[in-house]
Amino acid sequence: MNDDVRPAGPIDLTAVVAGIERTNELLNRVLAEVATTPSTHAVFVDAGYLYAAAGRLVTGTEDRRAFDLDAEGIIDSFIEVTRTVFPDSRLLRVYWYDGARRRIHTLEQQSIAELPDVKVRLGNLNANNQQKGVDSLIRSDLESLARHRAISDAVLIGGDEDLVSAVEAAQGYGARVHLWGIEAVDGRNQAEPLLWEVDSQRTFDLEFCKPYVTERTVHDGGAAGAADDGPAPSREDVRFVGAQVAAQWLASRGRDWTADLLPGHPYLPGAVDQDLLTTAEGLLRHSLRPYADLRRVLRDGFWEHVRAQF
Repeated sequence: MNDDVRPAGPIDLTAVVAGIERTNELLNRVLAEVATTPSTHAVFVDAGYLYAAAGRLVTGTEDRRAFDLDAEGIIDSFIEVTRTVFPDSRLLRVYWYDGARRRIHTLEQQSIAELPDVKVRLGNLNANNQQKGVDSLIRSDLESLARHRAISDAVLIGGDEDLVSAVEAAQGYGARVHLWGIEAVDGRNQAEPLLWEVDSQRTFDLEFCKPYVTERTVHDGGAAGAADDGPAPSREDVRFVGAQVAAQWLASRGRDWTADLLPGHPYLPGAVDQDLLTTAEGLLRHSLRPYADLRRVLRDGFWEHVRAQF
């Protein structure tokens, strides 16, 4: 034994206790900050999957030319479901991924891009109408948002196995990924490896999808056209009918029922939104399904009357 080695001096218990108290204080501050930081979620929609799966379930075909999808209506319903699934979280936005020739928005994609809380991201569309580059866009957005802690939960609506890497990337930064899908007519329409990787799953059935998918009428010329002949109603007429329906419901359903809708402004619950659309079409004697801009005007008229009463 080395005689030069001396035992350590007495431990300063006061300093140790002070250090522990300081550490506890810092931990409490961190925990308090985490507890008061709201969770944030985002919805990532592979439009190609949604059109194909919903079209096949409701109309028996995946051909977009054979049916109309009320994108605005189904997006609103997805947002409504997230409010139930993530009650203590706020929505960042809905990302809508689709394909287009030379990445130039179609009229339908333009109307979707104008919706509140919706971001349209376009991949390319090849000569066979196949989407190219959509999966990489989803991965890029998912990974970037998770890496920067912009989201705590991601809802992914899709089914391609190529999305597995996007899920893994987001999870690697601590985000939880929830896979939502459309009921398959037979078998599955989502890849098993994708189902294995996600944190939770949810499937929407025929009854959920039916209000948002309308089969196009085929006229004698053989082309798919609008469900109604004649010009579309004017924006002023649609806005007036929206207010008219609001007045009718206020009288028949009561102020309490109507007031319960206000916290969701500018959105309406899916069932109420469909009821509004159906009632308005009956009054107008014209379908609004092909006109996303007129459906927005209808809701604007409805909300203008409702909010004026409270």
